[in-house]
Amino acid sequence: MSDYRRDHTPGASWFFTLNLADRRRALLTEQINLLRTSFQRVMRQHPWHIDAIVILPDHLHALCTLPPGDGDFALRWRLIKTGFSRALPYGEYISASRQRKDERGIWQRRYWEHRIRDQVDFNRHVDYIHHNPRKHGHVQRIADWPWSSFHRYVQVGLLPRDWAGSEDMNKTVGERSE
Repeated sequence: MSDYRRDHTPGASWFFTLNLADRRRALLTEQINLLRTSFQRVMRQHPWHIDAIVILPDHLHALCTLPPGDGDFALRWRLIKTGFSRALPYGEYISASRQRKDERGIWQRRYWEHRIRDQVDFNRHVDYIHHNPRKHGHVQRIADWPWSSFHRYVQVGLLPRDWAGSEDMNKTVGERSE
């Protein structure tokens, strides 16, 4: 496996995007309980805080904060992806290169990560995560998408239930909670 140059700042917050290999499939929402189980298992062994998350049919976005002294987000994602893949029955298309490496064809090999720079960056990524189901046309109202931390933000009073349905969408989480 290639050794990609990655920032491994311990205790940092990160924005991630992970995609299915076949973006036409809806495995993540169809098999949401398997995905949750994989997250729970990994988080018991390698805790981190999920600040915001949205699960869409073919990809997910998450903003996570690692514990102080820990910069190994790659281990967590590898274990989450592996746990989810192993729980699924075989049947997906597997390319020749993946067959040679004895890999499943569930996830794209790589993922996108971005280290959060400051509170403004954090707030913008939280908003991006929560708005994503609407951006992709899955719902008209963000509150209607069930697999999002948006509901937790509403419950604790950080966002109104009708967020992104009015001019309030132009404000970030931090501006709304002041």
